[in-house]
Amino acid sequence: MSRRSGILEFAVLGLLRESPMHGYELRKRLNTSLGVFRAFSYGTLYPCLKTLVANGWLIEEPGSAPEDARAASLAGRRAKIVYRLTAEGKEHFEELLAHTGPDAWEDEHFAARFAFFGQTSRDVRMRVLEGRRSRLEERLEKMRASLARTRERLDDYTLELQRHGMESVEREVRWLNELIESERAGRDQRNGSAAQDTTGDADGLPRHRGSSRPDPSDDTAK
Repeated sequence: MSRRSGILEFAVLGLLRESPMHGYELRKRLNTSLGVFRAFSYGTLYPCLKTLVANGWLIEEPGSAPEDARAASLAGRRAKIVYRLTAEGKEHFEELLAHTGPDAWEDEHFAARFAFFGQTSRDVRMRVLEGRRSRLEERLEKMRASLARTRERLDDYTLELQRHGMESVEREVRWLNELIESERAGRDQRNGSAAQDTTGDADGLPRHRGSSRPDPSDDTAK
């Protein structure tokens, strides 16, 4: 299974854990809620759904019939298939949620993982956030070293593009620092070792303080 298909399966399971959906609704949610899937097609989604059904993680159910069943029959229309998560599928998704290896830190996978942080334990969130920050700090160091070596040979526009890329990564690192700080504050509150932190809400997310948060799926941060 490719990394791309693995991310899609993860996202599908996560959305169906919230509620059963038919394919069109599921595709719409993937497009609107998870920016990493803005460009994917039905031809990508339905083979994924068939695989998940074959694995026993989803079941197909007939959707509600049209109001005028006879007219629908004459028009050749059929009730839409609804996909529902099975107990095995829920267990598998929870196993995926607990995964904190390097794949969880990469650009596309991190965006999908972050979208389901509300269903993820605090300790796992911390490991994923810290891993993502470490990965971006490594990337930033390489970008700075490359720029220092080549800046004399670059024209103004290429130089500005590289600076823009560095600023995007720096912005995401700052955002991650805020998230990590808030997660730690929330953990301290839970353990009774600190007073309530006014910069974080109940789920550990920092309150907006005038700086824009980067989209985890933003290509400029790659």
